[in-house]
Amino acid sequence: METIGRRERKKAATRQALADAALELFLEHGYDGVTVAQIADAADVSLATLFKHVPDGKEALIFDDGTERRDAAVAAVRDRPAGTTVLAALRGFMTGRGPFATDLTPDLLRKRDLIVGTPALAGYQRRLWLAGEGALAEAIAGASGRAAGDPAVRALARYVLEVPELAGTDPDPRASLDAIFDLLERGWSG
Repeated sequence: METIGRRERKKAATRQALADAALELFLEHGYDGVTVAQIADAADVSLATLFKHVPDGKEALIFDDGTERRDAAVAAVRDRPAGTTVLAALRGFMTGRGPFATDLTPDLLRKRDLIVGTPALAGYQRRLWLAGEGALAEAIAGASGRAAGDPAVRALARYVLEVPELAGTDPDPRASLDAIFDLLERGWSG
C-alpha cells in the first residue's frame, strides 16, 4: 500500500482548508460577496499560496479537479452488471449525483443548492462534467463495439454529461433526468 508523504499531506490539508473556508464564506455571504483575499485570510494562507493550490480561481475552490466524476462515469459503464444497458448504467450513475441525489446530508444539500443557484459555480461544474467527455466516449465505444470517434458515441457521451445542466435546475430534477433518459432509450419520434 502506498503511503502519502508529509509534503503531499500538507498540500492536501491546505487545499482542504481553502475549500472549507471558501464554502463557509460562500454559504454565509454568497459567492459574489466573497473575495479570494477573504478566503485566503479565513484559511490562514497567503494569496500566493491560494493561487498555487487553486490556479483556476475561486470557482474551483469547492470542487475537486473533476477526476472523480469522470472516473465514476466511466466505471458506471465499464463495471455495469451483466444485462444492464449502457444507458441504464448511466441513468443509475446520474441519479446519485448532485441535483438528482435524494440522500444528501443537510451540509451537502446546502452545497448543492449553492452550486445550482450560482451561475459561476454551475458553469464551472459544467466544464468539469464536459472534461470527461473523451473518457466516457471511450467507455461507451468499448461497451458498444464502436469507435470512440463515432459521432453517435461522442454525441451520447456529450448528451449524458449535459444532463446535470439541462435538468439540474428544473422544479423536479429527478423527473427531468428520467424524461431525458427515457428519450435516449426510446429515441425521438416526430
